[in-house]
Amino acid sequence: MSIPPVRTLGRALGRALRSLSRAAPALALCLALGGCISLFPKAEPSGLYRFGHDPLGAAAPAPAAARTFGVFKTPTVFTRAAAADRILTVTHGEAAYIAGARWVSPASVLFDEAVARAFESDASRARLVTRGETAKAALALRLEVRSFEADYVDGPKAAPEVLVEIRAVTTRAADRTLVGDQVFVAKVKATDNRVGAIVQAYDQANNQALAQIVAWVSAAGAGLPQS
Repeated sequence: MSIPPVRTLGRALGRALRSLSRAAPALALCLALGGCISLFPKAEPSGLYRFGHDPLGAAAPAPAAARTFGVFKTPTVFTRAAAADRILTVTHGEAAYIAGARWVSPASVLFDEAVARAFESDASRARLVTRGETAKAALALRLEVRSFEADYVDGPKAAPEVLVEIRAVTTRAADRTLVGDQVFVAKVKATDNRVGAIVQAYDQANNQALAQIVAWVSAAGAGLPQS
């Protein structure tokens, strides 16, 4: 068996090295994408979204005279995975964020703004009071957002179902006696696997949960003396 000349071996080795160097960037890109935890639903041009802008529909605020007891809301406890500005999804137990789409503010901030608007928009006896008005509060309200996610229950290509799960605890402000402790769950199926449709489902689910909470708090204060 003949052995190729050294010059021929050198040229062959050079060609192999040049081919490997050209393939290296593509290989690095594949490895990078392999470690990514973002989903790619069909996206709209805008990458910033919000929820809770118009809770409970277009309900008119109740007259001030009808609101006979104050509620002091303590800081919200928000699930860590969903608290920031990225939109959380879950597929068969695996969490991921939607690529190229974010909330305009952290989800925990948008949620608290939605809570305030929900109480302002609802024709109930309850009204939120500020920290400086705690002496006027008859009830204290603690909200714990346990789930705030889009669940791909039918697989990653189907429209997801948004799940909002909130635990609400009310105590009497005067002596911290427990008044109520309940978990509220809202689920809304997105109309499509598009970011805009998913955000709309988030909005609807959050509004549904908050509507239940406002009605529950109002009922809890129904037996309290008027302030």
